[in-house]
This record gives sequence, C-alpha cells and structure tokens, in this order.
Amino acid sequence: MLKNVLVMVLAGGEGQRLYPLTKDRAKPAVPFGGIYRIIDFTLSNCLNSGLNKIVLLTQYKSMSLDRHIRLGWWNLFNTERGDYLEIIPPQMRISHEWYRGTADAVYQNIYTLELERPEMVLILGGDHIYKMDYRKMVDFHLRKQADATVSCVDVPASEAHRFGVMEIDDDCKVTGFLEKPSHPGPMPDSPGSVLASMGIYLFNTETLVKRIMEDTKADSAHDFGRDIIPSLLDRDRVYAYRFEDENKSPIRYWRDIGTLDAYWEANMDLVSTNPVFNLYDTYWPIRTYREQFPPAKTVFAVGGGRMGEVSNSLLSAGCIISGARVANSVLSPDVRIEVDSSVSDSVIMEGVRIGRGVEIRRAIIDKGVHVPDGMAIGHDHEEDRRHFTVTDKGVVVVPKQMPMIS
Repeated sequence: MLKNVLVMVLAGGEGQRLYPLTKDRAKPAVPFGGIYRIIDFTLSNCLNSGLNKIVLLTQYKSMSLDRHIRLGWWNLFNTERGDYLEIIPPQMRISHEWYRGTADAVYQNIYTLELERPEMVLILGGDHIYKMDYRKMVDFHLRKQADATVSCVDVPASEAHRFGVMEIDDDCKVTGFLEKPSHPGPMPDSPGSVLASMGIYLFNTETLVKRIMEDTKADSAHDFGRDIIPSLLDRDRVYAYRFEDENKSPIRYWRDIGTLDAYWEANMDLVSTNPVFNLYDTYWPIRTYREQFPPAKTVFAVGGGRMGEVSNSLLSAGCIISGARVANSVLSPDVRIEVDSSVSDSVIMEGVRIGRGVEIRRAIIDKGVHVPDGMAIGHDHEEDRRHFTVTDKGVVVVPKQMPMIS
C-alpha cells in the first residue's frame, strides 16, 4: 500500500518567531543539532518508513533549502522504481497569489495529485523534530476505514492554546476539533492533558480533493486545522492516531521548535548526559548533507599552560578548539575558537570564528559570524539588546551579518 501513498511536505513556512535565524532562510532549512537541518528529520522519517514518493512544497526564502535537498537527498531516490523527491515552488496555476494557508498550498498543487493519482495523501510539516514510523499510521487508517486520520499526542492542558485540540470517542473517532482553544475540556482519562494535533494528516485522495475544493469557495483561512478538519466531522470518518515514538525513550519526543527559546532548549537537550532525543540510533538514522571537513581537533597546552577543554558538547567535523573552553554547547562544522575564549550553553553554527579572550554564554551564533577578540556575549543583556536579539528567557541571538560593535 505504501506505493499508493504520496507524501506532501509543507516546507514553505516563513518562521517569523525564529527570526533572525529565518532572515535569509526558510524555517525548515534552519540548522539543528550541529550537522542537520530541521527538514532532515521529517524526510528521514519518510525514508525510514518506506515512503519514497515525496513532494516538497516550498515558498519563502527557499534557496538554502533547495540547495540542501539537491546536494544531500536527491541521490537517495531510485527514479527507475518510481521513487522521487520533488521540490515544487508556488506554480501559480490556479491563483496568482502566495499560499494563503496549509490547505491552499495543497489546493494550488492539485495538478500533482491529478498526475500521480495516489490512493492516499500524507501531509506533513517540515519543521518538527521527532521520529515516527508513518507505516503504522497508514495501517491504522486502513483498519478504521477512515476518510482522514490525524496524528495526535498528549500535551499539558496549559499548552492547548498552541495546538489544534481533539475530542474522541472510545474507538478513536474524532468528535470535536478546536484550533488553539483558550479553555479546552480535559481528557477523561488524564484531566491535566489534552489531545493535540501534530499537524500530520492522512487523507483518502478523493476526500482530500473534494474538501479542499469546497474550501476554496468558503470564507475561510484555508488551513487544515482551522477549517478542513472541523468541516469533515459531520460528513466523513475522521480518526485520531496516537503518536508512537520510534525514539525508544520512556518520554515521547515531539518538538515544535517554532520559537528561539524552544530551538535553544531542544539543542541543549542534545548535550545533556542522557538526552531524550537519541541521535546515535542506528535503527532509525537521520540523514543529511555533509560537506567534506577534516576531523575535529582540540589543541592542548598552548603556551603558558593554557588548555583546550571540551565537556558535554557536540563537536562537528572541522572544528578547532585552540586553548579555549567549551561546555554544554553544540558546535557545527568548521568552527574555530581561539586562545583564552570560553563558550558555554550555546549553539554555534557553521563557519563561525571566535577570537581570543571571548566570553559567550547562553547564545545562538548564526553561520559565518566573526566574533572579535575580547568580546562578551550573554553577560550583559542590556548591552546585548543594543546589538542583538535577546529572548524572553535570556538567550542572545547573533545574526549572520553581525553589526560592528563600537
């Protein structure tokens, strides 16, 4: 049945809440975990699930995402077997507008469905971190003879305002759906939790086409959560599939890293002693594109007893730590840190150069930044705010084109 499933990944998100990391790139193209891009986790789930017919719907600032896919992913698909990963920007076939919502993105690419004629369409977001075997959701969908299935996860009721929240009966059939409610009704078996949509939808193609075409004529936000799913409940068989985590951890891991603080926290989890999300799982590999860099290197005992020290950190290829200290940090490829500098609780992206005597704490430094000798970041938030973005939780974000500091 997997050959009859077409995957549509919504990868055009502007990612305003991740600005300035999204100043020059789409949200799914934001680096994560040292060597990855956010999109890699969704695409790896597809390949690990045996789903090899994928279209990526892009929109905003897609150049870096296009390049990443072209270099790292296209050679994994055997076109002779009918497998493919296609990048589709807005085609303007139906409308001369940008996508007006998630459902409108699919509607504007309905020509793809007419060409491929799949039996089912799996709609995914390209901006979440998780491990999921989509085959299990397909099996559930078929067993229930569903017209549409929504993947869901338990979240605290206090977080309900961030999600679409579902009510279900004893057979997991969806009986109610509210988008980002302020005061949701609790689940009977777990009063402190609600059942939240993960933004993962599996449709019978006939149902999908019919409902999104109806939606184009309505006064609508053209969004799956706000409009499409609620409109199905009285007419179609809609079921809730409870997320099964392939991460093999006692704690289910699914992260929407849509804010700077959530992004920083998810990276910091990776350097903890026992991270919830396992990057070292050979059973469920995460694939990406990697440039050819030499091994990482630490230079110890550099004149005068200086030591290069790295603790509780991810160190990518090409990094050189020269008589500096790095703790609880994620270092992307080709990072150089010079003598007497200190980096802690930070995310340092590719190609960053950190000079001598620099002090960096609780920061995100974007690609290619050169931090001059003696600079301090994350120690004086009043000073940091004069030049950079400082989040509600005190994380300093330094953009690609770092302003000159006087």
